[in-house]
Amino acid sequence: MTTRTLAVVSAGLGTPSSTRLLADRLTTATVEALRARGIDATVEVVELREHARDLADNLVTGFPGESLRAAIETVTGADGLIAVTPIFSASYSGLFKTFVDVLDKEALAGTPVLLGATAGTARHSLALEHAMRPLFAYLRAVAVPTAVFAASEDWAGGEGTALSDRIRRAAGELADLVAGRPPKAPVDPFADAVSFEQLLRGE
Repeated sequence: MTTRTLAVVSAGLGTPSSTRLLADRLTTATVEALRARGIDATVEVVELREHARDLADNLVTGFPGESLRAAIETVTGADGLIAVTPIFSASYSGLFKTFVDVLDKEALAGTPVLLGATAGTARHSLALEHAMRPLFAYLRAVAVPTAVFAASEDWAGGEGTALSDRIRRAAGELADLVAGRPPKAPVDPFADAVSFEQLLRGE
């Protein structure tokens, strides 16, 4: 089997959180869908709450700390991305947006992305379409057609519910996009390094 990498970004604030629960279910379904297509998946999860202080520091200094840099490289180097945020005031959370703000604007160009969101009421469900999808369109990522929203009432029941059907459909769409693309080449952090000779010449 060939191998692809999946990055999972969860912007939940609590432990546990419904945002992480949805992210985990989307991940499991995507891994299964990729396996059905002959692809093994390596999954790396980025919990944004663990990087909240580093994100604030990055905004004012312009430089990520070591832990945040590793999280950014995980996301930008992945073959596919699952991004899930809680919805506050009809849009993505500030923590989620702050993470997106510290990414290079070209870093996710062409990357397949599955969008997910959680909230206490279904009244927020359109935030995926009027907030999340335009955000990733700006980054030139390729968002799958099916975005997955989960309100509190969606968690009742198991297989065969509307939520599980949406998860399975979205996971299949992401798996199709990831399977149809070559794996990303590893990023060489020293590719643009200035040579010693250039330093001596003051270039």
